[in-house]
Amino acid sequence: MKVYTKKGDGGTTGLIGGTRLPKHHIRIESYGTVDELNSYIGLLRDLINEDSKSEVLIEIQDRLFTIGSNLAADPVKSKMTLPELYETDVTYLEDQIDAMDNELPPMKFFVLPGGHVTVSQCHIARCICRRAERLVSQLGESEAVNPLISAYMNRLSDYLFVLSRKLAHELNATETPWKPRTN
Repeated sequence: MKVYTKKGDGGTTGLIGGTRLPKHHIRIESYGTVDELNSYIGLLRDLINEDSKSEVLIEIQDRLFTIGSNLAADPVKSKMTLPELYETDVTYLEDQIDAMDNELPPMKFFVLPGGHVTVSQCHIARCICRRAERLVSQLGESEAVNPLISAYMNRLSDYLFVLSRKLAHELNATETPWKPRTN
């Protein structure tokens, strides 16, 4: 099987189910951004290199493939049985957030992203997640989208924020408070 098909040379791509859409279509942007996030989480996993966090990040990457495959399928024409997202996938993230949050000092201010390369990478992943969430929301205005996808993406961005704080704490990185100018 060749990697290239040449079918996309004209600026379209095929969905699961055979429908062809322009490569700039909101559906393609949605699952393309989920794919970008998945790759970035892979980088984050490589940077962290800690078994317990890696296991969680691998679980997240698997769910992102599930989400991407569902977004890449024509909701009407696809007959393929795809993996499903469950409410327990969302609660899994909530449990991870709560466990990390219990070990962190309470937040008293907004923090500026940074302090350590790994923390910064985590913030970038969070921003990509938020962009994917916005695109999925936009897609949902014109087509049916499983509401669990939006819930998962929303919770994942929260998870990545708390993970950035946890990493900052573990790496003894300074969390720089945002101090708005008053003049």
